[in-house]
Formats: sequence, C-alpha cells, structure tokens
Amino acid sequence: MQDSERNEDSRASEFVQLLGSHQRQLVLYLTSLLHDRDAVDDVFQETMLVLWREFHSYEAGTNFTAWSCRVAYNQVRAWRKKQQRDRLQFSDEFLDAVNRELEMNADHLRRRDELLAHCLAKLPVHHRQLIQYRYSAGEAVTQIAEQTDRSIEAVYRLLSRIRRTLHECVNRQMAKEDNQ
Repeated sequence: MQDSERNEDSRASEFVQLLGSHQRQLVLYLTSLLHDRDAVDDVFQETMLVLWREFHSYEAGTNFTAWSCRVAYNQVRAWRKKQQRDRLQFSDEFLDAVNRELEMNADHLRRRDELLAHCLAKLPVHHRQLIQYRYSAGEAVTQIAEQTDRSIEAVYRLLSRIRRTLHECVNRQMAKEDNQ
C-alpha cells in the first residue's frame, strides 16, 4: 500500500469516527432549524455528502461540531431556496437568530440531550414505547391511539404527562450537577 492510499484510508477513518460521534448533535441541530422530519432527513443526507466532499478543508483537532453545523446551516439555506413554493417559510433573519442561539448554547443543549436520554431510560417501558411511536417514528396521535387501544384524548394526556416528567427529570439532574 502506498503512502497516499494509507493517508486516504486514515483520513476516511477519521471522518467516519468524527461523524459517528457527532451525528446526533448534527441531527438535533437540523431539527432545530427545520420543521419536519423529511426535511431533516433530506438536508442531513446532503450535509453528509458535502462534509465528505469538503473534509479535506477540515483542520484536524479543531471543533468538528462547529464545522459540520456551518456546513449543515448552508445546506438548510440551499434547501429552503428549493422549497420556496411552501407557504410556511422561516425568514433568513429568523434562521440566523436560531443559528446564533444554537451556537451560543451548544454545550448546554448537548448536556440536556444527554440527560434526556438518561431520563428516558428511567421511564416505564410502555411510556418509552409511546415516546418512540410519537417522536422517533413520527406516528400520528390517532394512529398511536389505535395501536395502544386508547382514546385520542388519553394519548394526548399521557404524552403531556410524560413530557412534563421528562422536563422535570432533566431540570432536577441539571440542578444536581450545578450544585456539585
């Protein structure tokens, strides 16, 4: 194997490792800027392609999250231009403001996300399944009501209680960490 092939393999491995450890943050970032799951998936795929294509310009040892979020932000803007026919469009100023807030609070949001995963793991199995149906699979409440043999109102109430429980759990954990 020649040096150039080894360097290319090493660079590819570095990219895969960095992407693997920052993928969730990137998806959360895109979810904050876009309003639907399909848009997040589309822009995420485009972002991955650009990140790989432009990885030669990434400086090893610098902040990969910041670099990948800048690429993702540009992909969001490009995607928005393609979607001009949609009625609901956020202004560029709004997107800029959200982007600034996300950048300023990145560490805090990442910590809250980690605590949310911890709090989700503490929920009873049937509550985790409900959260999975609604927020990971993106199922409609009417569909969940049919699957779980509950009324639509009961599903809404239960989801509301679970969200409140998770919110309180994350806040308690944050306060506990702040006091240590």
